[in-house]
Amino acid sequence: MTVDADIIEGLRGAGLAGEGNIVLEPLTGGVSCDVWKVETPSGPIVVKRPLPQLRVAAEWLAPVERGTSEVRWLRRARGIDARVAPDVLAELPGHAFAMRFLPGCPVWKDELMAGRVDPAFAAEVGRRIVAVHAATADSERDRADFPNDEMFRALRVDPFLLYVAEHDAELASALRTLAAELSARKIALVHGDVSPKNILVSADGPVFLDAECAVYGDPAFDLAFCTTHLLLKAVWSGDARLTEAAAALAAAYRGGIDWEAADGLMLRAGALTAALLLARVEGKSPAPYLTAPDHKRIVREQARALIARASPLDELVANWKRTFA
Repeated sequence: MTVDADIIEGLRGAGLAGEGNIVLEPLTGGVSCDVWKVETPSGPIVVKRPLPQLRVAAEWLAPVERGTSEVRWLRRARGIDARVAPDVLAELPGHAFAMRFLPGCPVWKDELMAGRVDPAFAAEVGRRIVAVHAATADSERDRADFPNDEMFRALRVDPFLLYVAEHDAELASALRTLAAELSARKIALVHGDVSPKNILVSADGPVFLDAECAVYGDPAFDLAFCTTHLLLKAVWSGDARLTEAAAALAAAYRGGIDWEAADGLMLRAGALTAALLLARVEGKSPAPYLTAPDHKRIVREQARALIARASPLDELVANWKRTFA
């Protein structure tokens, strides 16, 4: 039985498809998974299956068990706020799963790249992700349900922080320290991939997808990861509204921090953002739209300076406006 046939059989076993012809229509996925749309008698659904080797030039292996972790995050997040994530319909063979298809919901990345920038939406992204962090902070149950340190290391710590450290002697010590501290902190449930490409724009606000990297760890990572994407797109487009969106995201997130001192978390988020900015030009997964040499130079120079002198995220975002003005 082929892998696709295995998934079709799993859909039938879950009662999501009849005995007739089932077509898996490929959708545009990220570097880490296969994604299909499937028409069923009760309407369209989406099936997702993680890949053992990510679609990047460098070798980047990751355990496929992350599909099961993603399902857990989606269900846990919906338990906090049903608007936050799509409904998971069934788990399938090979750590694949089926979830409800959400029609008429563009991907936030596509909206941003088309110049449709709404800082109010970015603020809502911040409010929703901080709500998940607040609800899971200091939770032994959530910590026990997401013991995914190895997975997070393979997908985030190694390719984004340690890979750069191996190739940059000047910053190696700072990046390795940051990686060790990130891995050691166990504070709240982290999505791990809060990127505009993984957020749908629905009538009810942002819907989060692709929680493959979910781990019980440092919530500052989610804030930093999303802010990094907005700042990179600001350099690419020269659109100051993207830095306004990043500022709105950070401010809304800060307003929801109730489990620790906000200043400490924002300082950690600033340090992580600086490192992630550098990783998106020097790491295993460079931002594909930063094709102009000047754009890469701007990001590289600013990121290196920011790693050398830690700044709170709010300050980092405010100063980022001057890098391409």
